[in-house]
Amino acid sequence: MILTADHPPIPPRKIGVLLTNLGTPDAPDAKSVKRYLGEFLSDKRVVEIPAIAWQPILRGIILNTRPKKSAHAYGLVWSEEGSPLAAITKRQTAALQGTFGDGVIVDYAMRYGNPGIESRLVAMKQAGCERILIAPLYPQYCAATTATANDKAFAALAGMRWQPAIRTLPPYHDDPAYIGALKEQVEAQIAALDFVPDAILASFHGMPKRTLELGDPYHCHCQKTARLLGQAMGRDLVVAFQSRFGPAKWLGPATDETLEALPARGIRKVAVIAPGFSADCLETLEELAIRGRESFVAAGGTDFAYLPCLNDGAPGVAMLQTLIANELRGWVG
Repeated sequence: MILTADHPPIPPRKIGVLLTNLGTPDAPDAKSVKRYLGEFLSDKRVVEIPAIAWQPILRGIILNTRPKKSAHAYGLVWSEEGSPLAAITKRQTAALQGTFGDGVIVDYAMRYGNPGIESRLVAMKQAGCERILIAPLYPQYCAATTATANDKAFAALAGMRWQPAIRTLPPYHDDPAYIGALKEQVEAQIAALDFVPDAILASFHGMPKRTLELGDPYHCHCQKTARLLGQAMGRDLVVAFQSRFGPAKWLGPATDETLEALPARGIRKVAVIAPGFSADCLETLEELAIRGRESFVAAGGTDFAYLPCLNDGAPGVAMLQTLIANELRGWVG
């Protein structure tokens, strides 16, 4: 193609892979947490209550009380790299960079907070990406996680005159690569413990029970993940759901109540995994590893171990390479 002298420069054609995750405040202080929670809890996919009823509660009570408490919790897990979720997602991105060829750019974005999905899609388009795979890092599909991340991406596309072609990564709760990576990592982590667990507790993030009744497949996806992983490891897993919020009835049994009840059943040595999370975050490092341990020991437990998520370890990165390569077929190679 011959361009006129005044034609804007055209970058070489590329393909983009955008990893997306939930998000995090910019700092472990009340002001940053308030801004983050305000965006998160205003998402209609997350809180399915009419705004006219919900926003006065959110703005009047929750955002004036919860940020300070949450900021303290974030402070317990914050590192020199910043938020664990952001730091790990950044490392996952770096580990995948270059794996799919020179013509593929891998980047990451957060549904809430920074870097935002819209800004990274715009940057990819400006870099020459005419085809982009949006990859929500949620193994189990949920409207409040997978769908809202895709919603944000589609909203950004709606403002573009020249849109890239788009694919999205489907849920991978039962993908052999995912189950295999979990099995490899969990078995290695258990072998490294100085005790033999009486039980392995698989804790998934909770959702209101109403979402299941309305047809969200999340609960079924979680149960299938636990069943397949248990079969692969040759032992049953105890399944529970964490992070209840508000007065609504949530999926159960609850993780905290389950941990408190295990010692009375003779289970005094437990290992906890969080297979619904692709990267460790506040909900795993503070809620499970710190508060979960305290609850279990206070109830009579003797040995407790939280086993980290796949994160940017070799099994997890290899799994992401496999999943993404499958979705790039026809675009790459």
